[in-house]
Amino acid sequence: MLVTCDGMAGSIGGGTLEWLAMAEAQRLLAKGPSRKVTRHALGPDLGQCCGGNVDLLTEVFDASNFETWKEESLEKRRTLLLFGAGHVGRALVLVLAQTEFQVNWIDPRPNAFPTMTPANVKSIRAEAPETMISHSPSNSIVLVMSHSHALDLAIVDAALRAPLVAETGLIGSATKRARFEKRLLAMHHAQHVIDRLICPIGIGGIGSKRPEAIAISTAAQLLALDEKLKAEEESISRGKVQQVVSA
Repeated sequence: MLVTCDGMAGSIGGGTLEWLAMAEAQRLLAKGPSRKVTRHALGPDLGQCCGGNVDLLTEVFDASNFETWKEESLEKRRTLLLFGAGHVGRALVLVLAQTEFQVNWIDPRPNAFPTMTPANVKSIRAEAPETMISHSPSNSIVLVMSHSHALDLAIVDAALRAPLVAETGLIGSATKRARFEKRLLAMHHAQHVIDRLICPIGIGGIGSKRPEAIAISTAAQLLALDEKLKAEEESISRGKVQQVVSA
């Protein structure tokens, strides 16, 4: 949660804890750069019924260390390569504006992108969009919804071959998936690799085909995928630490 003298952005979960944390952060702002860790019992200290304890890190930044913090924060964001600036793509970037995803929005068509986009979105016009896959950071997510099924196939083909891409999603029906499976098999993809393709996209239970409904459903799925990948990354990181300690 980022706190300034006159407000805040982000959240640490709401409730009394968040309100007191904001007040304490604003009090510390007047004292210059500092770093403080406090522990709070949610029940006895704050009158909340959730239970448990919270360790709260409050750090005050000035111009000299804020840029470093911002760069570190951006490095921790999950990169989403979103292919296609059509009606669903436009709706999706608006839904994802309040998330931690770094969205690289890619389309080959001139004037495909709106004039203004959210701060976490980078618009990229690429003549051969599938070549952008090779520039993806580790554990990226690829989401394909271009204007062309042939282009969709080229992008999915590249994504399934890319070791740094963790998940690949494709907009479309069960029929489209079946046709893509046949074509991907003919392109020498193994069946277990094709099985990883997410198509149709979105969570279940939402039948509307309106762009905003598809966007909300897909954003929920993306958040779930991000959490799954974070858990896997943390497990790998813990394993490396244990190996170093035991060595």
